[in-house]
Amino acid sequence: MSTVVVVGAGIVGASVAYHLACRGVPVTLLEQGAAPAAGVTRDSFAWVGESGRDWPGGAQDLREYVLADYRRLEAELPGVSIRRTGSLSWGGAPAQASRLGPGQFRVGRRDIADLEPNLRSPPDQAIHIPSDTGVDATALTHALVAAAGAHGATVHYDTAVTSLHMSGERVAGVLSSTGPHAATTVVLTAGTGISKLCEPLPTELPVAASPATLARITAPPGLVKTVVARPDFEVREVRDGDLLLVPRVEDHAAPLERAVQAALRRFRTAFHGGGDRCRLLGYRTGIRPIPAHGPLIGYATQDRTVYVAVMHSAVTLAPTAGRLIADELATGRPAPELRRCRPRTN
Repeated sequence: MSTVVVVGAGIVGASVAYHLACRGVPVTLLEQGAAPAAGVTRDSFAWVGESGRDWPGGAQDLREYVLADYRRLEAELPGVSIRRTGSLSWGGAPAQASRLGPGQFRVGRRDIADLEPNLRSPPDQAIHIPSDTGVDATALTHALVAAAGAHGATVHYDTAVTSLHMSGERVAGVLSSTGPHAATTVVLTAGTGISKLCEPLPTELPVAASPATLARITAPPGLVKTVVARPDFEVREVRDGDLLLVPRVEDHAAPLERAVQAALRRFRTAFHGGGDRCRLLGYRTGIRPIPAHGPLIGYATQDRTVYVAVMHSAVTLAPTAGRLIADELATGRPAPELRRCRPRTN
């Protein structure tokens, strides 16, 4: 049976490794950090659902499967739970859209106050999406890797992949800081690092790097009930008493502390019943991979020795992408759902 090396133990790589291992495919997962989700996955706001944003290109074709795949993983992985809170958005897209999509509802001040009772001054109207959910991306990634290992996958940490291992004109595996790893197929899920690894290949991978800052704060449990998206910040409760806050950062070259503290002050002003007791735990800026035309998922070489998987939003799409990628690699049959996600090979 073909052997697969997956490069990167973020949520996409973890999902691919898990779904391959469940199908009995020999798989090795390589991660340059000391634990799963050490990179941009850890810095994700992890808002999953029917928001009108972030469905470019082939992502639109995967949209209908996302929530079902999350429900499936919740049933398959012990200890994984999805926070089905719904979302409220106002003051920007999609809240200003004249036409609403499926599952989206325009609500007024009274309904907003019922959904977010601790909000001091509810807006006149907002977009409510009841099916929207939030996930703990780090915990889910850890669970996926643990389950992959339980199904026979091999996992190596502190293993930075430096290049593809060429044997003549074919890719025979990868070279890493801990030595070579042979493979019939190499799956690259290393985010913004994919472009450099693919430099020897005749493949176009238009992937931009986009900074995103995420702050973590403590608050009284239940202070925020839904995913709240305002023009000046986004906030949600990731677990009881722990909130994720996305500040609006105009200039990433400027000191981030100022933008984070300003967002925290606005949050404290926006919510009563404990907002003044919120405390900043820390913040980080992650570098998200943004493919120019939507997800890039598929073989990067004609001989099928290299497969790439890079997407935004990775947290939203990872369960579905991992399942479909594993199906393709295990059966050799292309998944029609990924038709518009293919990288261009020269």
